[in-house]
Amino acid sequence: MEETLRLAHIAQDGREQSLPAHLEGTARLCAQYAKAFDAEQQGALAGLAHDVGKQSAAFQRRLRGGARVDHTTAGAFECYKRGQPYAAFAIAGHHGGLPDGGGQGDHEQQGTFLGRMNRAAAGKLEPYDGWDKAISLPPASLPAIDKDPFEMAFFTRMLFSCLVDADYLDTEAFMEKTPPRGGGDDMDVLGERLLQHVSGWFPPKTALNEQRCAILRRCIEQASAQKPGLFTLTVPTGGGKTVASLAFALEHARAHGLRRIVYVIPYTSIIEQTAEIFRTILGEQNVLEHHAGVLFDGGDEATPASVRMAAATENWDVPVVVTTAVQFFESLFACRPSQCRKLHNLAGSVLIFDEAQMLPAKHLRPCVSAMAQLVKRYGASAVLCTATQPALEEMFADCLPDTPAVELCPPEVYDGELFKRVRFCRAGRLSWEQLAQRMNGRHQALCVVNSRQSAQALFAQLEQESAFHLSTLMYPAHRKAQLAEIRRRLQAGLPCRVVSTSLIEAGVDVDFPAVYREEAGLDSVLQAAGRCNREGRLPARESVVTIFQSEGRTPPLFAMPIGAGRSVMARHADLFDQRTISSYFRELRDLMGNQALDESDILRMIRQELLPFRKVAEAFRLIDNNTKTIYIPFERGAPLVQRLREGERGRDLMRRLGQYGVSVYEQHFETLRQSGDLELLEGEIAVLCNPALYNGRTGLSLEADFGKGMFV
Repeated sequence: MEETLRLAHIAQDGREQSLPAHLEGTARLCAQYAKAFDAEQQGALAGLAHDVGKQSAAFQRRLRGGARVDHTTAGAFECYKRGQPYAAFAIAGHHGGLPDGGGQGDHEQQGTFLGRMNRAAAGKLEPYDGWDKAISLPPASLPAIDKDPFEMAFFTRMLFSCLVDADYLDTEAFMEKTPPRGGGDDMDVLGERLLQHVSGWFPPKTALNEQRCAILRRCIEQASAQKPGLFTLTVPTGGGKTVASLAFALEHARAHGLRRIVYVIPYTSIIEQTAEIFRTILGEQNVLEHHAGVLFDGGDEATPASVRMAAATENWDVPVVVTTAVQFFESLFACRPSQCRKLHNLAGSVLIFDEAQMLPAKHLRPCVSAMAQLVKRYGASAVLCTATQPALEEMFADCLPDTPAVELCPPEVYDGELFKRVRFCRAGRLSWEQLAQRMNGRHQALCVVNSRQSAQALFAQLEQESAFHLSTLMYPAHRKAQLAEIRRRLQAGLPCRVVSTSLIEAGVDVDFPAVYREEAGLDSVLQAAGRCNREGRLPARESVVTIFQSEGRTPPLFAMPIGAGRSVMARHADLFDQRTISSYFRELRDLMGNQALDESDILRMIRQELLPFRKVAEAFRLIDNNTKTIYIPFERGAPLVQRLREGERGRDLMRRLGQYGVSVYEQHFETLRQSGDLELLEGEIAVLCNPALYNGRTGLSLEADFGKGMFV
């Protein structure tokens, strides 16, 4: 044993971790994590084999400052020889990321999985003889996944997640740099806190609150009555679905032994609001808010709580996670260890997809397939939560033929008429001047338009004293402050006229007596209507949602939703009726065609190629890459930008800067660059250097200093 004993790590203080100790420690954790989806044997195998390449003399020299050496291919090859492809792929990728499978004829120098296996078979790895005298690889049964390519890829990625997290945590523990992890209260405690929070709602004092309480009671009842599976929660805007869905999730987890709750939301503006509600109900230590704009105190300002939450962003080891659809779905199709590390914690969890109608159409089929996998094989419950349920039944039926979706709150549970708090009218084509006249004539009003350019054009026409603007041309901290002031004025009854892009539509809790909505898809129109007379304080006849055509250019993204919306609204009088909504989504899907629902051919790629992890990760982008970020050195962003100028590039700094960044299309970026309005720093980082181009009310100007082009 002594002759074969090698090291896995050397700490800064000189302490040494033996290779067997690291392999066995990683295997224990990996098996524990994989047990959540009945893959304990696979987890133990992957953990024990993952670093056997560190047995090589070359790697031992590397520990003391020698040259880099490939130590991952060896363990992958040992599993591959034993007919264990899933563990082999996971091991091959546990440092550099999951590789593409490639083909049997791949050259040994190619970076594909089979290229690396060919290199190992040719004896061209650094010799690692003797590892098997210290470690014995156990047999492991292969998962029963019927050789379905999508299932095979999904299982490999989940096993990979277990291995990466286990490897990191075992290494952390040895290095004595382990941040506080895990913890939080159990589901029983959290469930009791939720019930205590809502206890003051009963008995309800208004007719509208009576309906909200009926929805809440039904969700709690269904939570224990229904086994884990696929659910929908389709309630009208203002029906209290945020708290009702949380109540279902907590009681469902408690009744069926599920481990955590993951709340997936389309916009950061909604996430901030939702996370704050959850923290108020459940306690700060139980809720992780994870998206690009969230900040965790670091350095001298760090507390044990903030350090723990920062660590939890890596693996989601907390009871409740609130995150973005981008973070969630891109992680499910990622290949990098940092992105995939958290995935195993989705097994045996309740997954709430808030505002499900916002799921990205261009990747809808791959997203549905991934959600179905989590339900089918990984013990998760998925809830599609929305006021306007899209027509996803057929897609889920293809993926889950034996698991029909259960509606948690059918229409008979509540009086839908009480939620029809507005009336709609069509105003035809209006100029910005005409629209501004109508808004200026109202004490409080909201107008939602289809582009940032249109928002700025209309805002310029409003009486400025009581006018407010919201769009993604404002950095997030600016939008947040503006939204807080809007809410304050609404509650105080002060004049308040707001122009916004669609970012205000889904889930943002504001209440206007009148709403104007530029022509859009029916789902967007109904979401805008949800910001009108939200609390039902006015008669429906006095609460008007006006649909209009503008003089602005319609972004191509809106063309098909507008076409489907026009068609459906011409045939159906009641826009709130679920039959109207279902008809709209069916027509929209027909217009788009199947190909548009998997724009990048993700599913075909997975079916036709051998586990193409890198190709899929590159192709699966929910947000187009044709935008660039410009950092604005205003307010608290100014000292952060100065740190950039001084060469700092740390993770904490970049996360903080996210609150002061504005994304623009490439052509707008180039116009600003050519006009000399941008300061370009190392690493392609751009800072606005012309302060005149950032307006304290509307954000970044769409017009460069020398007046070239306007862009959406």
